[in-house]
Amino acid sequence: MESAAAVSDGHRLNGLKVLVIDDSKTIRRTAETLLAKEGCEVFTAVDGFDALSKIADHQPDIVFVDIMMPRLDGYQTCSLIKHNKVFRAIPVIMLSSKDGLFDRARGRIVGSEHYLTKPFTRDELLSAIERHVSRGDGIETE
Repeated sequence: MESAAAVSDGHRLNGLKVLVIDDSKTIRRTAETLLAKEGCEVFTAVDGFDALSKIADHQPDIVFVDIMMPRLDGYQTCSLIKHNKVFRAIPVIMLSSKDGLFDRARGRIVGSEHYLTKPFTRDELLSAIERHVSRGDGIETE
């Protein structure tokens, strides 16, 4: 019997490794639930420091990072990822409750590929992944 994740063949997300970094337990759980239903392997981190070790351990295919976090904010976290030659190719999507031009521009400066405003929808989350993660899955090579 096929699982619901396997049936949603409109999305090729089975086995995709996603890291969600947010100090809000609600946001982490929401993203984790939505992505797990699509077949993703989801890891979560409460802040940038927590995330850095998880990036090294799990080597995610894409990272979602909240901008406003204690200790190491999303801009700093994104910058550290993008300045590491091993991890710089990982797409980073900024998450924010603010939809300001300044925040979007600053996210681009530190190297983020995309920006989502919270609360995000399932479709926004999946669209960001599909837009920024290229997967060959043996069908095509990039």
